[in-house]
Amino acid sequence: MASPMILLADDEAHITCVVGQKLRTAGFEVTTARDGEEAFELACKVRPAVIVTDLQMPRLSGLELALRLKRTPQTAQTPLLMLTARGYIMDQDAIKQTNIRQILAKPFSARDVLRLVVELVGVPTVAAAPSAEAA
Repeated sequence: MASPMILLADDEAHITCVVGQKLRTAGFEVTTARDGEEAFELACKVRPAVIVTDLQMPRLSGLELALRLKRTPQTAQTPLLMLTARGYIMDQDAIKQTNIRQILAKPFSARDVLRLVVELVGVPTVAAAPSAEAA
């Protein structure tokens, strides 16, 4: 059985590096995008199990990305985890038009992202083991 593919979209390289490593260590395949447009193109190409995206990105915001994905047949059901700056209030009506399933405020830990990705994927991974919790 292939490992679930996670698309990680954030214009901050340190976030994609740290979170990507945490997800890979847990047994996920990870591909990354630096902006919303690149994330949309990759999502259509690789069909990830979950998309983790920043809200504020160049070329296409995380919310614009989520709306576009929802309107595209091959990505319409893909769940999203939205990362956002602390205190940023998102329009609840806009969220209802997307597949944003979780919102995680910055600052966050890579462990928090991993926990939510595991919930969204719905399959046990290496991360479910107690020894992975210490990382």
